[in-house]
Amino acid sequence: MNSSDQKNPNSDEIEISHISKSLLSALNNIKPRVNSDEYSKLIVSQTVSLIALAYEKIRNAIEYKEDHLIRRGAIERILRRRLSLNPEGKNEAENVLRELLWARYFPNGRFGEKDIRDTQKIIDCYINLRNQLLIGQKSKQKAYIADFLIELITAEIEEYLAPEDSQKEADYSYYIFQTLKNKIKIEDISTQQKDMHLFTAIEVAYRKSDTAYKRFHLFKLFYKSLSQYKNEELERLTPNILKIFIKIDEAISNKTVEVLVRFVRKQLPPYFILFSILDKNLKSADNILSNKAELWIKVEQTAREKYELVRKKLNSLAIRSLIYIFLTKMVFAIAIEVPISQFIYNEIHILAIAVNSIAPPLFMLLIILTVSVPDHNNTKRIFFRIIDIVNKDESFENSTAFIAKKQKNKRPILNIGFSLLYISTFLVTLYVIHMGLKIIHFNLLSESLFIFFISVVAFFAYRIKQLSNMYRLIEKNSFFAPVIDFFFMPILSLGKIFSAGVSKLNFFTFIFDFIIEAPFKLIIEVVEEWISFVRQKKEDIV
Repeated sequence: MNSSDQKNPNSDEIEISHISKSLLSALNNIKPRVNSDEYSKLIVSQTVSLIALAYEKIRNAIEYKEDHLIRRGAIERILRRRLSLNPEGKNEAENVLRELLWARYFPNGRFGEKDIRDTQKIIDCYINLRNQLLIGQKSKQKAYIADFLIELITAEIEEYLAPEDSQKEADYSYYIFQTLKNKIKIEDISTQQKDMHLFTAIEVAYRKSDTAYKRFHLFKLFYKSLSQYKNEELERLTPNILKIFIKIDEAISNKTVEVLVRFVRKQLPPYFILFSILDKNLKSADNILSNKAELWIKVEQTAREKYELVRKKLNSLAIRSLIYIFLTKMVFAIAIEVPISQFIYNEIHILAIAVNSIAPPLFMLLIILTVSVPDHNNTKRIFFRIIDIVNKDESFENSTAFIAKKQKNKRPILNIGFSLLYISTFLVTLYVIHMGLKIIHFNLLSESLFIFFISVVAFFAYRIKQLSNMYRLIEKNSFFAPVIDFFFMPILSLGKIFSAGVSKLNFFTFIFDFIIEAPFKLIIEVVEEWISFVRQKKEDIV
């Protein structure tokens, strides 16, 4: 687009590209989900639902997860528990759907007899395939196959139960793929491999998929959903399925994908605004996208709404993270810090425990308060980029970024020097923290826990802070940002390592999932059966 277009953005019409027209056609062809009939509609008690909803809110508060991943995680949690009690999974579909309705993951009455049958078919497919694949496997491979399969199946169940949302997100992902695939070239790699890496990067950067969804969507890229195979087809697929799983995980963990994720993430702000406009104005989207004046009105309005939403979401995520961190810290203080301090040092350092409990949440709050949302100039840049994307002019897609398969080290001596400086910074940062804590008489255990929690909080806060850049086309950096980042990186790096470990050793999730949830849900089932019994007796009297 020339400079005159940018000075007067309302002057010209936009000729929509073939790819953009295909997206609009695909979105318009998404079929709405057929509601269940009144006779077979699955209805749960609102009293029971309120109790189950409260439980789910508490359960989800202790595990940091993106909002769009919570429902699939709940399906996996429910199914794992159900199958541990009923390994063959007979007639478990209705129980799974009922629990989802209890927790209000779906509206009451959403499911019917067909949903129960189809969900049971998916569960049966998993059970049959698992039983076939685990024969003769080593214990480590058995665990790997079982976990991979249940993630595929729970993702399939979630997308089956919410087909409109999943299809729309698939269409949007494919549109990003189509408009970006010609913008990158990767050294010494085939087009097919490049496309798979880009697809995976879009899964991470745009859809923010967890491992289960990345596995499921990559599997679907080459194969059908497991429940769609006939028995004879599954028999032919079964001998190769372990190799397929391993290949998918290798694609997910590929180093090139990490580079592409950073590239894709920088391209996303205009797509987010564009997709939001399409969600609200699909019927008139063709007219909006072909007229600069109309498009500008929608972009400006949508951007303001999204910036405000980011502010609210930042506050919500900060509160959830504070709860998670504070509760976890309390467990460490009660279960580890207090008894070990008493055992090793023959004392309980009240000041150290107080500082360790209060400092991490305050540090989180301080970082969140420094976050700013994008401004009006950012909205203008997004507007012009959207025109580039939807325009028939192909110059946007053909401006390529070359990605080397392996980064070439042009100045090895300088790189070694920077690495040594980074290590020195790491040590200096830890030493400064150590000296500061020594002044207030922290022992080695209290120091270690302080560094642990400050690092975890810094990592959480950094991830939350990235939300403010979701709609920022050019990331805002202050003059001193590189210096601050250099000294802050050691803490972030530690936080990333610790967070990965904590996510695997979350005591609260273990307590909720294996000690509380099973008897609690059993009580809820009994209560609902009792309510249904009373209701039936009342109807008999009438």
